[in-house]
Amino acid sequence: MQPDAYPSRVLTEPAWLQRADPVAHAPWRSDAPLTREQHEGFERNGYLVLEGLFAPDEVQALQIELYRLQSLPVELDLDTVIAEPESGAVRSIFAIHEQSPLFARLTSDARLVATAQHLLGDDVYVHQSRLNYKTGFDGKEFYWHSDFETWHVEDGMPRMRALSMSIQLADNHAVNGPLMLMPGSQNTYVTCVGETPDDHYRQSLRRQEYGVPDRASLTLLAERGGITAPTGPAGSVIIFDCNTMHGSNGNITPYPRANAFIVFNAMANQLVRPYGGKPPRPDFIARRAASALRPQTGRLSERAGVSVDLASPIS
Repeated sequence: MQPDAYPSRVLTEPAWLQRADPVAHAPWRSDAPLTREQHEGFERNGYLVLEGLFAPDEVQALQIELYRLQSLPVELDLDTVIAEPESGAVRSIFAIHEQSPLFARLTSDARLVATAQHLLGDDVYVHQSRLNYKTGFDGKEFYWHSDFETWHVEDGMPRMRALSMSIQLADNHAVNGPLMLMPGSQNTYVTCVGETPDDHYRQSLRRQEYGVPDRASLTLLAERGGITAPTGPAGSVIIFDCNTMHGSNGNITPYPRANAFIVFNAMANQLVRPYGGKPPRPDFIARRAASALRPQTGRLSERAGVSVDLASPIS
């Protein structure tokens, strides 16, 4: 097993470690899928927002499938469904690329995969995919965290060579619990305290209590880089580094928020034994058998066999 470059949950006090890996793992080039400004912005801030990546019919096809899966069709593996801790409403559905042909097509779309390959400097695979639902009035918060801290400790992801893409499937307003990020936080690894309980994922996916940064560290990161909450129409894509500190507030508005969440990991960064010493989390949360994605081109709705009538409302 590789030496632990990012130990966490082993000390009684939090510590700050300087990032030992690049943010962008390949230099910008003229044929890159991102502009130089976008590339440099991702390196500097740890996130990037892309709008207009998908056509209206593609967005609507994804929305229709989003709500179909929320109804828990019989073919859905209920072990992959996470409920809100109080209301019981669907909070997340994992492994969507293995349970829906349309979302399988989304995860291999060249517009996403080529960008991930460029920023990670390698072929990529899907470490995790899920749908996040934040229903009107009842959608609960996702507390501040670095995804990498959990993926490293609980899944065995060796290095910071992964990123997330959040494809917005409802309009992101300032008031309906949008994703919040701390620019520049990707450069600092904040260790957490407390030994990880057995089968921690069963509780943490509903409400996380371990792998949560301390308030003093969060305050200092916010003072250094601020907090931003990108807004935009459905179809916007937020790309952020695996160590960027992020979270979101609860949604007490009538306006639902939902997104498809895809984690791309570099093929050279495949999982090893979890660094926290516990058994690995299930494959639907952290894929251990990796196959490099082959980027697919064309419109999502055409390739997935979905027919969309843009004049029809989405229920």
